[in-house]
Amino acid sequence: MSSKDWIEKDYYATLGVQKSASPDEIKKSYRKLARESHPDHNPGEPQAEERFKAVSEAYAVLGDEAKRREYDEMRSLFGSGAFRRNARGAGGPGGQPFDVSDMFGGGAGGGDRRFGGAGFQDLFSSIFSGGGAAGGPSRPRGPAKGRDIETEVALDFDDAVRGVTLPLTLRAPGICDTCHGSGAKPGTQPVTCPVCHGAGATTRNQGSFSLSEPCRNCQGVGTVVEEKCPECHGTGGVTKTRTLNVRFPAGVADGQRIRLTGRGEPGERGGPAGDLFVQVKVRPDDLFGRTGDDLTLTVPITFPEAVLGTDLRVPTLDGTVTLRVPPGTPGGRVLRARGKGVVRKDGQAGDLLVTLDVVVPARVSDEARAALEAFAEQAPPAAREHLDARVRRFS
Repeated sequence: MSSKDWIEKDYYATLGVQKSASPDEIKKSYRKLARESHPDHNPGEPQAEERFKAVSEAYAVLGDEAKRREYDEMRSLFGSGAFRRNARGAGGPGGQPFDVSDMFGGGAGGGDRRFGGAGFQDLFSSIFSGGGAAGGPSRPRGPAKGRDIETEVALDFDDAVRGVTLPLTLRAPGICDTCHGSGAKPGTQPVTCPVCHGAGATTRNQGSFSLSEPCRNCQGVGTVVEEKCPECHGTGGVTKTRTLNVRFPAGVADGQRIRLTGRGEPGERGGPAGDLFVQVKVRPDDLFGRTGDDLTLTVPITFPEAVLGTDLRVPTLDGTVTLRVPPGTPGGRVLRARGKGVVRKDGQAGDLLVTLDVVVPARVSDEARAALEAFAEQAPPAAREHLDARVRRFS
């Protein structure tokens, strides 16, 4: 990325967010745009690939707190016109030549404290070439890390609760098997870049200061491939079908992401691979629900069972348990079977929460009706005094 990109490109507009957007808003917008414009979803559309590259470049800056701060600072400085000369080329008071280095450490007073005392040239070197200490030699960036990729897997409810290992097949960029990621033809090796001499960056004068930017000949890697691999054409990676065995831990929740380090898109010419993020979608169970580490279950009981009490056998994920329903239990009461829920990472388990649903039959036999009428004559009345007073007001 050149210094001109930082000054002229509006990465906020590329991601469709405001400059005040939070990191979560930036990430959400990037994921949406990356999915929509990914080349795999838009085969044969070069515009989609360009959009994908643009949003990825924008997120690489705005998604990193330090880079975003530097980018905002640089855009603010240049956007204000602080470094533009007038038509005659004079900038200082009284027509004196204006030396930008006076503001950033070129004068006797040292560097501007906002930039750690570093000079303006050192500031640009740090931002655009990944440089280290001020005045130190530029370091080669090396092969860039590959992009992260994301996929989605649907798990059965039982598998999510207990944990499972599943083969995951995906078609995505992977390391070239012919050159093993170097990009060079088998039997050859990349050579030192003749332009930057392995530094990965070049420096050029820009008016009263110098700019250091990634070498365009080797794209900042420091080496070039003279004889390219016939399979990947020098990139070190090819799109292929891969099968990975992915371990989903016990208790994985719906919407959770599993990170597989180094299983994403490979970096160009042997660079480290990005990461693979697997988003979990849990299929609902026809019997159990889940709240955190607790399982939930609704069990119907009859009116006599609620009045008289009963011993209730209910299923769990690994057997059955017997719960005591005390006499006079109202509908909606929750009984707890401890340790029959989801096993946590520390080995402890959540509970099974059983909600009782008193079933009222729509029809009863004559004998049952007679028994209920006899019961109603003997049963104590419901406590409705707080309602009766309000009813009398409207009578």
